[in-house]
Amino acid sequence: MNAQKTGRAMMFMACVLGLALLTMFFSSALERQRNPNQNPVTKSGDGVVEVVLQRNRQGHYVLTGMINGRSVEFLLDTGATDVVLPEAIATQLGLEAGRAGRAMTANGTVTVYETRLNHLQLGDIRLSNVRASINPAMPSPAILLGMSALKQIEFVQRGDTLTLRQYR
Repeated sequence: MNAQKTGRAMMFMACVLGLALLTMFFSSALERQRNPNQNPVTKSGDGVVEVVLQRNRQGHYVLTGMINGRSVEFLLDTGATDVVLPEAIATQLGLEAGRAGRAMTANGTVTVYETRLNHLQLGDIRLSNVRASINPAMPSPAILLGMSALKQIEFVQRGDTLTLRQYR
């Protein structure tokens, strides 16, 4: 009788462990589909640095990069004038909110605050002193990678890939 109880307990524990492992596996797979550029591929040579991005399932270019040495997630947005950060992320990064201004967004006009990013990195592409805006009304955890950064590099889209190039 005791061996039967032990066997059932072991079977139950094996099922719980199996479910936990499957949850972790599928969660990681879903995250890779949402952000296929967690470790962007970089090519360098002849004074050119290239980063090749893959489009996600929703058709967006999402990538992991760095601001001032800290890992962040970007959503490439050619319609955004600046790099735009939600207030919570700006606070975590220790960015100071400067002069207030107004900006037009998909959700209407909002108040934003000027700031500067000392360093912004996409793979091995490095940008300095990038103009940015802090948007207190922005709920998204992703930072919009707008034209204040993108105008400093060349980008070409072909099919489901976007190639970013920096000439040094």
